[in-house]
Amino acid sequence: QGTPSCPPCWRRGLARFSYLHMKYLFFSWLAVFVGSWVIYVEYSSYTELCRGHECKNAICDKFRKGVIDGTACSSLCEKNTLYLGKCLSAKPSNQVYSGNWGDMEGIIKCHMEDVPHYDPEAELEPRREAASFNRPTKGTSVEKFREMVLSHLKAKVGDQTNVQDLAALVLGAADANRDGQISLAEARSAWALLQLNEFLLAVVLQDREHTPRLLGFCGDLYVVEKVPYAPLYGVSLPWAIELWIPAGLRRSLDQWAAPSWPHKAKIAIGLLELVEDVFHGTFGSFLMCDVRAARFGYTERHDLKVVDARRIIPEAAFQEVMRERRCEVDGDCVYGADCHTSCDLTKHRCTTEVTRPNLAKACGALKDYLLWGVPSDVKEELEKQLYACIALRGATEQMEMEHSLILNNLKTLLWKRISHTKDSK
Repeated sequence: QGTPSCPPCWRRGLARFSYLHMKYLFFSWLAVFVGSWVIYVEYSSYTELCRGHECKNAICDKFRKGVIDGTACSSLCEKNTLYLGKCLSAKPSNQVYSGNWGDMEGIIKCHMEDVPHYDPEAELEPRREAASFNRPTKGTSVEKFREMVLSHLKAKVGDQTNVQDLAALVLGAADANRDGQISLAEARSAWALLQLNEFLLAVVLQDREHTPRLLGFCGDLYVVEKVPYAPLYGVSLPWAIELWIPAGLRRSLDQWAAPSWPHKAKIAIGLLELVEDVFHGTFGSFLMCDVRAARFGYTERHDLKVVDARRIIPEAAFQEVMRERRCEVDGDCVYGADCHTSCDLTKHRCTTEVTRPNLAKACGALKDYLLWGVPSDVKEELEKQLYACIALRGATEQMEMEHSLILNNLKTLLWKRISHTKDSK
């Protein structure tokens, strides 16, 4: 006899098949939806952040009309030997690209005129005046331009005794074709660049090893040498992956990808030397208002280099801005990620003195970086020095003495540990 038919079994099998089929279709649809959303967000972010062609077109249009001139203008706009490569921008208003200029690798930075929302940090960089390239005006003499530069520098760095020397450096950079004369177009480019903290710092520290060399400029577009390894530490991952990685695993990945400890020590010494360079430097004091790893990098020889100096600002300019800023709580008195002052509730104005000096912020950034994998014979003393450094506060005369002592002790400790190795070279 044949096997009896089983309609209920057949129906259950069909129902199970339909359920699995619907489940498969649902998850396939979900995957397509999520993938499409990720692609859309990435494309939208890219088109908003990466507007280098707009910046180049605007700059070259001004150059062809004779409004601006500079060492990079002809290569960018006529010869096409300077071109924009990979987009590295983090903000639409600050275009950053890797690029090549002949046989040189560089980083090209260009500032867009329109800022779509209010940014309190833009107070120290008045972009709209610079981007219009309308100063100095036609008929301005070189001597008058020199007075403009001098007055601007006094407002930025304070009335230093050697501010005339700084003005001479700026005027020297403005003479793009090195003919001993500054044309109106060259002066307009120099004036636009002078509004930018990063350009000013490049001029101030041009003889120091921790800032990338300025290779050329056109208007307020400028090219600096490329830093081979950036950020200072950490693995760059797509944001979609970042969302799913636990903080502990992220720290482990960052430490795993970091250089050997002796190399980290040499890089750390470079950051401490940078703190020295900007603290009561040749042309006044500068404040480091963002010491996150993304702002720094290093070379093949493990020498520290600043990658983004927009948040290293003249102390005098910072104090002037804070003096005029209204506040209700201390949280209103912040610039960048790391420059905090307090709120004077009697005047509802921010005070002008930062609560933490540059060295304390640098040590905070270096603590985990240096203590991971530190040799046992130096661990206890290094930990002690770093925590003493992080605890620095205020800007009193006694603090400055303590600042110098801790800075020298840290550098000596690190150099002593690596000086006998090839890693110190």
